[in-house]
Parts: sequence; structure tokens; C-alpha cells
Amino acid sequence: MENNPHAEAPLPDPWLAYFADRGHTGVRRIGAGVEGVVYRLGEGRTAKVWTGRPPAGLDLTRQVYADIARHHLPFSTPEIFGVEDHEGVLVTYERELPGGSMRADSAHAAYERELPTRHNDALLSVLRGLASVPGTDAMRQLTVQGDDRPLWRDHDCFRDALAALVARAAARHGAALAACVPDFAAGVERTRKALRSLPDAPVTVIHGDLVPPNIHIDAAGRPVAVLDFGFYTTAGDPAFEAAVTAAIWDMYGPHAEEHTAELTRLFARELGYPPATLTAYQAAYALTTYDLFGMDDRDGHFRWCAQQLRRNAVFSA
Repeated sequence: MENNPHAEAPLPDPWLAYFADRGHTGVRRIGAGVEGVVYRLGEGRTAKVWTGRPPAGLDLTRQVYADIARHHLPFSTPEIFGVEDHEGVLVTYERELPGGSMRADSAHAAYERELPTRHNDALLSVLRGLASVPGTDAMRQLTVQGDDRPLWRDHDCFRDALAALVARAAARHGAALAACVPDFAAGVERTRKALRSLPDAPVTVIHGDLVPPNIHIDAAGRPVAVLDFGFYTTAGDPAFEAAVTAAIWDMYGPHAEEHTAELTRLFARELGYPPATLTAYQAAYALTTYDLFGMDDRDGHFRWCAQQLRRNAVFSA
């Protein structure tokens, strides 16, 4: 196609000048997502220009980041150093996280059948690291995406809080899911009963969305950063983190079901989590996120949640 000499040139990015005026040299836009646009400022700092406000409120988000960052983990996590409000637009100054994504999301790349050992080792390292961070009051105040209240409100243990969330989420748009999942109402009750019967467990930070792009690795394959807390971040049983990670690591690839089963067995064996506990948590995750992006079979996440429930031994018992 020939160039159109009359086509308008793209508008310059005003934020590049904004940060340069504040003494930052070599500013570069490095990414954009649902939350906003991220710029590299140099000297280990980035800036995020928010398109809205953090769902939990900035003060709470900042406190959760600080609660995690004060622990000496073998990988970096987000930390907010400063905040500005520029003409109604929120700007946060944050730690630049090292490394690069472990791999592309399975929605955009077909994973091979054999799970790479280096990836399994990296996942185990991340799960062990996060499980060493105690849950805090700030984490308990967080609201899981799609819900209308902090997960821990009116509860003093994770299993009961999660069982209550399952009931609220199923009531939101459960009829849509019931059209795709046999014996839906009974499956919801089986899942809630299984959750409430789980034994006491430690309360640690839960990331809740450890998909491959949210883990950065170095050239040797070691995890050096975990990012994008917030989607399902809370305080809870570290077995929940392992169960969800096993399920969402490969959601859409040709070997997704086999990979979920293999990672579930790996985490049960290496981390000591009962397989039945992991299965119950996987059902709970599907029941509490199914409607976040769409409410019928045309949406990939909705379709994935329905598939998870149809083959989940706790839900479909």
C-alpha cells in the first residue's frame, strides 16, 4: 500500500515530555494494559499512568505491596514509591521489575506437550516464596475481582470466606453457567461443603493469577520478578495458590488438561498439599471467575471454567 502524503502523523505522547520535565532522561514507554500505561524512567524506576483507579484504593494497594516487599524473597515484587495526581490522572512511581516473561500466554502460543523442567522448578520457587509471606490485615481487606465486598469480611478463616464467595458468585449469573454444566446447583453445594470441611491452614499472601506472563525469569530461567497482583490477590491458604496455578498455567493450549493434571500432581508431591484440597480449590476458582469477561460459550474464560467444572471430581462427584 502506498503511503498517503495527507495522512496525519501520530500525535506525540505528552507523558514523555511530562516525565522529562521532572528530570527523567531517556524515558520510554514499555507497556500498556487494563490498568494503564507504563514508562521506564531509569535508575530502577518506572511510572504508571492509570486509566482509572486501583479497585482496592491506592493506599490499600500500596500497603499490600509494602507488606510483600519487606520480606526477602528470591524474586522482586511491585513496590510504589510515590504518587501524583496530574489534572485528575493518577500517576504512580514504582520499582522496575527485572527479567522478561517466562513465556507468552497460552491464548497466544501453543505449548508443547512436555512441560520444561526449568519452568516447573521456577513455579515451585515462586510458590514456596509467596507461601513464606504471612497474610496481613491489608491483604484481608482486598476484594476479589467481580465481587462486591472484601473476601474476609465477616469471616475469620479462609475456607469459610471462600465458600461464601462461591455462593455469591454462583448467584450473580449462575443460570448462564448452569446451562453448560450439568447438576450445577448440587455441584455448587458440594464445592462449598468440601471447602468448609478443609483443615486449618497457614494464612499467607495469595497472588491468584500466576499465568506465565506474570512471572519474569532471567537468562538462566530463574524467577526474578512476580508482577500484576490484584486480580485475585488476598490472604489465604497457600494450597489455593498452587491449585489455581496448576489450572491456569496452560488454559488454552492443545495439552491444557494434561498440563493441569501434571502440575497438580507435582505441587501435591513437592509441596505436600492434599490432592483433594487442590481439586476443591480449582472448582472454587472456576465458580468465582466464570463471568468476569463474558457469560456464554463465546468467551474463552467462561468456556474454560465450564470445562473445569464438568471434569472436577469435587464439583461433579
